[in-house]
Amino acid sequence: MTQLHISTPLLEHRRLSASLSRSVWLKMENTQPSGSFKLRGIGLMCQRAAANGARHFVCPSGGNAGFAAAVAGVALHVQTTILVPQTTHESVRAAIRAIGATVIVEGGVWDETNQAALRLCEQPGTVYIPPFDHADIWDGNATLIDEVAGKLDFDVVICSVGGGGLLSGIALGLERNGLGHIPIIASETEGAASLHAPVQAGELVTLPAITSIASTLGARKVAQQAFDWTRRRTVHAVTVSDAQAVQACLDFADDMLALVEPACGAALAVAYQNLPVLAEYKKPLIVVCGGIAVDLGKLQAWKNQFHPAVNTD
Repeated sequence: MTQLHISTPLLEHRRLSASLSRSVWLKMENTQPSGSFKLRGIGLMCQRAAANGARHFVCPSGGNAGFAAAVAGVALHVQTTILVPQTTHESVRAAIRAIGATVIVEGGVWDETNQAALRLCEQPGTVYIPPFDHADIWDGNATLIDEVAGKLDFDVVICSVGGGGLLSGIALGLERNGLGHIPIIASETEGAASLHAPVQAGELVTLPAITSIASTLGARKVAQQAFDWTRRRTVHAVTVSDAQAVQACLDFADDMLALVEPACGAALAVAYQNLPVLAEYKKPLIVVCGGIAVDLGKLQAWKNQFHPAVNTD
């Protein structure tokens, strides 16, 4: 079975390494054909489903998961329908349509979109492709650690958390490569902290609402599997502000000549802001998860919103 994702570059972030007196490395998942890490897990799930006779993929998504499912569906020649909530930007809807998938706008929030997707999946041959909560997805996402293991000496992995599919994949990848002792720093924006909240509460909880601009982190409840990992291994759950996430995106664009979403900026901000949680680590690996919900116009608008120019007249 030919994999749909690519082996992404592993780059040293030389400016951050120098400024932090650390060896900072980047796993550039923003270079995946789908623009984000999502193609690893969702691509694998779609491949396995197609091999078992699936004739139609249905995926409810705010953007990146849907785009990855669309890329997979087109590559596998399987009809694909992506359901998005009304909050998903038209540019994201257009990007999904442009590669040949059907887009249905349904529901004011993802939970309503998900219910509509489940109804569609009652048809024979139709397979539900969740954005993050499935063992095949975690298995596929774990391959990013497979690619790094044995090639880089790192002492912590930094990632963003939305629904927890990336976190679950990283934890699995570390375990299966004999690196289960390496901690994970799981970063979220303050208005989308679906992992931080249950870690603080000691039990799985549902956020009342998503108030962050990092809409692709917008899962009100993290996957049970992701929460379970926090009980079995060292996971530092941290939060950053939307402003910090946006500033990280701006700094990353300057440093690496690449655009990423604020959802990805949440992980980058851990290093750019030199958060206290980094103090005990010298060789961090940051998963640059990417994202398609960004362009120069949006980045400028976020900059104006959170970092307006100071008038010195």
